[in-house]
Amino acid sequence: MRRSCLLTLLAFTCVFGQDSRQPTPVAAKDFPVMAWGGSPSDPDQLRGMKEAGLNVSGFCAAKDLDKVKAAGLTCFVTDPRINGYPLLNLPPEGEIRRNMAAVKNEVGDHPAVLGYYLRDEPDVKELEGLAKLAKIVRETIPGKLPYINLFPYHVPAARLGTDYVTYVRMLAEKAGQPFLSYDNYSLAGTEMLDHFYNNLEIVRRVSVETNTSFWNCILANAHFNYSEPSDATFNLQVYSTLAYGGRGIQYFTYFTPQVGNYRLAAIDQFGNRTRTWDMLRRINLQIHALAPTLLKLHSTGVYHFPDVPQQGKPLSASQSIERVDVRQSGLVRTPAGGRILVGEFQDSAQRPYFMLVNKDLNNSFTFKVLLKQQGRKLVRISPYTGREEAFSGEMDWLAPGAGVLFRVE
Repeated sequence: MRRSCLLTLLAFTCVFGQDSRQPTPVAAKDFPVMAWGGSPSDPDQLRGMKEAGLNVSGFCAAKDLDKVKAAGLTCFVTDPRINGYPLLNLPPEGEIRRNMAAVKNEVGDHPAVLGYYLRDEPDVKELEGLAKLAKIVRETIPGKLPYINLFPYHVPAARLGTDYVTYVRMLAEKAGQPFLSYDNYSLAGTEMLDHFYNNLEIVRRVSVETNTSFWNCILANAHFNYSEPSDATFNLQVYSTLAYGGRGIQYFTYFTPQVGNYRLAAIDQFGNRTRTWDMLRRINLQIHALAPTLLKLHSTGVYHFPDVPQQGKPLSASQSIERVDVRQSGLVRTPAGGRILVGEFQDSAQRPYFMLVNKDLNNSFTFKVLLKQQGRKLVRISPYTGREEAFSGEMDWLAPGAGVLFRVE
């Protein structure tokens, strides 16, 4: 039966072609898929970013907005009249407002403008000044997003100026940014450190409490002693973020910086595509396929098994899942033990959904989900088409780092 199912899928591809299976791209205003860093001026590179499944090209100059729009992308405009102020000693508010109004008059309502870049990784004192700038952006240029990106969870409180929860809450409550944005790079060797999940836990908690969506900036190159990119590292970072209810993915970086040991971003230092470009495109197409469903859901809980991060909750606390049996199957060597996380959701009709993620970066597993309410069945949302389909055949396997979204019927 499984072999015939696979042959049917292969026949579909042969008859209709690969292009017929591309999902409809999600709009940047609904679910940003963003290259973190400077947006290029080269039209060919911009078109390549669109082809890779991005919808936000990064931080752009106003002069490049027509090129960004022609490529089907959006961007955050960076301009010293918006963000070039000493944050601990801002000039008079009237001067800032005049400068921002001048930018708005030059840019107008250009459709490629998603918002305006303010700052990356501020401490608390800087965040105080940024809150004032963000307020002026919202009032002077309504309908456009201010962009501030936060430090990761493991930065010491002494450097932040406060504890991390307070720091994240300030972005929503003091700066009034309509989304929480932060970065976390915790891939070392062949493991994802718990820093990654602890950060997701805290940001999700603040997101729910403040009714603010969140975007995660994840690792998309190798540098320092971080792991080199793979399908598994992209899978785990993206699917974990989605399981926690994230509504935006940012990649650090799409272009490889020309310093240190930076390597294997999607585009190398010579402007050429690397093997990472194809990995990035594969995971982005899955985001576009799943986004229409995910955008209708709200997060109700996240659980880990068997090991639980410091900030996390065990699977035994789940409201709908009794247990998940995860195992390696059909191998001659000693099987590895499965490690998973489960993100639970509801839609507006209170129908339950959940996303199951394989936390192992090296091993594939089969799985069996036992629900607390017997007699209910699982409907899989395809990460390739975005459509609901019966859960059967060889769908009970998860690749390293991969996830799968279900509706409980």
